[in-house]
Amino acid sequence: MSRKPLLAAVALVALVFAGTAEARRRSFGKGGSRYVSNGKFGLGLELGAPSGLNGKLFLSPNTALNFGVGWMYDNYYRDGDGIHLYLDHLWHPVSLTENPTFKLPFFVGVGGAFWSFDDRRDRDDIRYSALGLRVPFGLAFDFNNVPLDIFIQLTFVLDLYFGDYRDRFGPGFAGSVGIRFWFD
Repeated sequence: MSRKPLLAAVALVALVFAGTAEARRRSFGKGGSRYVSNGKFGLGLELGAPSGLNGKLFLSPNTALNFGVGWMYDNYYRDGDGIHLYLDHLWHPVSLTENPTFKLPFFVGVGGAFWSFDDRRDRDDIRYSALGLRVPFGLAFDFNNVPLDIFIQLTFVLDLYFGDYRDRFGPGFAGSVGIRFWFD
């Protein structure tokens, strides 16, 4: 196999990242400073609870909408599998560190979720639903020279179940990690 197509593809990706990275804002400090995002809209993948597509839209330099469409599988406190949708409003009150490579903002938020699932403990093929309150918090590694960020978050959830499900409320924690590509 010829190396020319591979080298051309690598060069093209490098040019795209270089052009996008050049357009990203830069402000470096010692940490503990107010966070300003490097991008406006990011889209990527999230693994954990839930797993699926994740997006983030900054409304201001340090507030954002965080949303996801995914799948809960053997989740944190039930034997249920099903589709999970969520929307959070996030605040990024502080960047723990900033340097030429990346920023490390802490974030916290509040939001809601919808979960439609099958509980494997039931022998019947019954589908259940829940609405949930979410309180996510975590860290984002916001890279300055490439349009990517990697995040890790822990989310407190309080689900309210509908129908004939055995429980009415379900408190718990969900954890996830993810990566997003930023479009300016």
